[in-house]
Amino acid sequence: MKQMNKENLLKTLKDRFTKHMYRHPGVSWDEVEKRLHQNERVLEVIYNMEETGGEPDLVTRLFEDNKFTFVDCSKETPKNRRSFCYDRLAWESRKEFKPLTSALEHAKEIGVIILNEIEYRKLQTIEPFDLKTSTWVLTPESIRSLGGAIFCDRRYDHVFTYHNGAESYYASRAYRGYVSLS
Repeated sequence: MKQMNKENLLKTLKDRFTKHMYRHPGVSWDEVEKRLHQNERVLEVIYNMEETGGEPDLVTRLFEDNKFTFVDCSKETPKNRRSFCYDRLAWESRKEFKPLTSALEHAKEIGVIILNEIEYRKLQTIEPFDLKTSTWVLTPESIRSLGGAIFCDRRYDHVFTYHNGAESYYASRAYRGYVSLS
């Protein structure tokens, strides 16, 4: 990562960290910044998250085993990750009007892990997300093997889980991901 990009990213992350302290109570920015400097690969992934509209921030209450996890915290799904079908198999099954790629392939490309339904619901306890958009979540194989995939959103102050054919894609659906510092 170029030094200028790194400095800009760290400034953006620090500003977001300071503005949203409720996402990571009891953690200091100095502690986070030190760990980021020690893990260039994670910093690259966070840069990719930022560049695709994810607005990553440290969220300590998502995983008990690792309080240093950066999660997409954009109010709506990341803008540069929308209009993807669920996975490669779904993409290949489309005869026409194929999307650019799939959510799972794109997540792998930028280095994040897609939230599953439980993680998504836990994220929603911190603050409301996806009031106008929806998010693909990791789909159990029992559903995927039948051609389906699941997604979630928040409406009427409630988190809903729905299903679609995995090959479907919409301008308002993307995915949320995370990366953890080890």
